Amino acid sequence: MTTFTVWKFESADGAEEAASVLKAAAREGLVTIVDHAVASWPVGASRPDTKQSHDETWRSAGWGALWGLVIGALFFVPLVGGMAGAAIGAVSRATEDAGITREQLETIRTQVTEGTSALFVVTEEGDLDRLGERFRGIRSKLIATNLTEAERAVLNETFGGA
Repeated sequence: MTTFTVWKFESADGAEEAASVLKAAAREGLVTIVDHAVASWPVGASRPDTKQSHDETWRSAGWGALWGLVIGALFFVPLVGGMAGAAIGAVSRATEDAGITREQLETIRTQVTEGTSALFVVTEEGDLDRLGERFRGIRSKLIATNLTEAERAVLNETFGGA
C-alpha cells in the first residue's frame, strides 16, 4: 500500500535530518521511498525553503507535481482571510485522490511555522520495527496521513509521534 505521511519537527533542520535517516534505511531495504519533500522554515525567514526529491522517477512524477501544488499553495501563495480557505479548497480537490483531505492541508498549514520543518513522504512497504529503531531520538509529530486511525496509532507508537 502506498502511504502518505507528513511529519513535523520542532527545528528548522529536523526534517532534513529525518530525510537522511529515511534514505539510509531505504538503501538498506527497510522501506521503499516513492518520493519525499522537505519544508524547512528557518527563524526570521518569511516562508519555508523547500526541497523536492524524485526518489523513484518512474513513479514519482505525479507526486512531484503534487508536492509543487501542495507546498506552493500552503506556503508561497500570499493567503489572507477568505483567500486562504479558497486556496486550500482548490488544492484539496486536487489532492483528494491521493488521500489528502482539506482538514489535513489546513493542519499542515497551521502546524508548520517559523522555526519548524516538515517531511512529506510517500512510501511503500517497510519494516516498521526496524525502521522505527532508526528514528529513536528524533522527535517528530505525525500531522497528516492517508492511513486509518488504527494504522496511524501503530505508526505513532513505532515512531514515538504525538
